[in-house]
Amino acid sequence: MYGVSREEEIMRYLPLIDQVIYRLSIKNVDYDYDDLFNMGVIGLMDALKKFNPEKKVPFDNYARVRIKGAIIDEVRKHSKISRYKIASLNEYYSARRELEQTQKREVTDLEVAKFMNITMEQLSDIHESLHYLANVSLEDTLFVKDSESYSALNTVPDTSIESAEGKVLKEEQERILGQCIRKLSEREQIILSLYYQEELTLKEIAAVLDISIPRVSQLHGKILIKLRKLIEEENQ
Repeated sequence: MYGVSREEEIMRYLPLIDQVIYRLSIKNVDYDYDDLFNMGVIGLMDALKKFNPEKKVPFDNYARVRIKGAIIDEVRKHSKISRYKIASLNEYYSARRELEQTQKREVTDLEVAKFMNITMEQLSDIHESLHYLANVSLEDTLFVKDSESYSALNTVPDTSIESAEGKVLKEEQERILGQCIRKLSEREQIILSLYYQEELTLKEIAAVLDISIPRVSQLHGKILIKLRKLIEEENQ
């Protein structure tokens, strides 16, 4: 990263922005590819300015985090999808909990849909909403309390310097998350591994599992709902 101009550095790492945009599942009519790319350039420039090679972190990894953060931060400021989708998610959680308390067992999607008086297609939209929110902040999607309202602000990770208390909380969340993931079925664990560890796109995962892309999105959302329930039980 030495001996070249800032413009040359930016040009060299522009493909990283494409990689980040390709991974984000931001569905908003207000943003096209050029908008997201321009947001990503801001993140890339920030990464080039603040990167410290002495920390021995690969620049590509560091830059992807900064690029994603810049895009998400800008989307957060102008989010118009939160209220409706978040309200639907909160209604879903309440309905599922009420049903399970009444039935004393795990209820099916069909039972939840009937209880909420919605179609299975509308329920699938709720699953996809959770998939979207997890792209913005997996931790907040899984660990937010029911008494807390989702908002465009609390579905975005805090990029400020973590406090000692924050680090302890994050470590505890990671421990609980690991325990709960081990309780999932093998197929569910494979999907999470392909998405978060292998960093495959929905299209690539669909090809691996031989299912449609919307189905991958729905399955991802359902797995997160199941994980959230397991985490709630773990925290009781």
